Amino acid sequence: MERFVRALGAGLGAFVGLALASVEVGGQALFSDSPIRGFLLALWVVAWLVTGFLVLPYLTIVPARWLMRGVNALSTSEFATAIVGLLVGLLMGLLLGLPLARFPDPYGRILPIGTSLVLGLGMLGLTVAKRHDLQRAVEALGLAPRREAASAAASARGPFIVVDTSVLIDGRIADIVESGFVYGTLLVPPFVLAELQQIADQADVRKRTRGRRGLDILAQLQKSEQVGVEIPDEDVPEATEVDAKIVALARARNAAILTNDYNLNKVAELQGIRVLNVNSLANAMKPAFLPGDSLRVSVIQEGKEPGQGVAFLDDGTMIVVEGGIRHMGRELDVTVTRVLQTVAGRMVFAQPGQE
Repeated sequence: MERFVRALGAGLGAFVGLALASVEVGGQALFSDSPIRGFLLALWVVAWLVTGFLVLPYLTIVPARWLMRGVNALSTSEFATAIVGLLVGLLMGLLLGLPLARFPDPYGRILPIGTSLVLGLGMLGLTVAKRHDLQRAVEALGLAPRREAASAAASARGPFIVVDTSVLIDGRIADIVESGFVYGTLLVPPFVLAELQQIADQADVRKRTRGRRGLDILAQLQKSEQVGVEIPDEDVPEATEVDAKIVALARARNAAILTNDYNLNKVAELQGIRVLNVNSLANAMKPAFLPGDSLRVSVIQEGKEPGQGVAFLDDGTMIVVEGGIRHMGRELDVTVTRVLQTVAGRMVFAQPGQE
């Protein structure tokens, strides 16, 4: 999309350059009195082409992305109040613009439009800023359930779980939630959302892709019927690091932390906070092997010790085959001799079976 917009900007820039060059001022066109008119005209058009190529994305794509990120950051109540405020402001601008349209030109055309824009944007910002007061007023009129009832309903859905940025980027949490292993209300704090957006805005393609995948996973979780997703307004200003903010919020909400960050896991456990680690769950779900079990594997590389071969199961479990180097590139039956649990995961040692 960006390439198309830049190509379109280059074309528009060249067109504008040619149009300006053809305009006659004082009976003369641009560079008409120069002996190198063709060369100067070509430079003029190229300059406008480059300008259009560089500037048009910042007039179209960049503002659109900023607007989409802002909309995604809004909660449902904020978005609803913003739309209502905008509609009320535009209606007020329409009513006030009718008498203003009777003014002579150009005031009769400019004043109604300006009034509508000012009132529409002003009411949009005012309703978002005062959304909590408006919500209490709506609750007092009986048009919406009170917060106490909503909180009780949320508590009935299960415990609160603070979600870390690493889990959203990882993506496996969506399948885990759909399987029913995680239930309750997932809390996605604003500082986690801001960190996710910052990653999505990185110049590095891999980081940007990971950040956008995290935003997609969050949107998928919001549509899930297995859990509730809440984006609270509260922050932890006394903490500067995101991990410290997550721990403080989990302690204040008496919530668990969902992460696959090893350091955050250890810090939270030291402070007595329950941690749900996706990597620990993945390791626990790997099949258990006992000495004497038989497997069929394919040796794909050499081991660290002479003569060893290495194979991998579908779940990533490493199988070290003693003397397996002789069977490189083909499948064979092996017998498990011992199993080691390391920080990186489970490692299985095996001997080739009888051929």
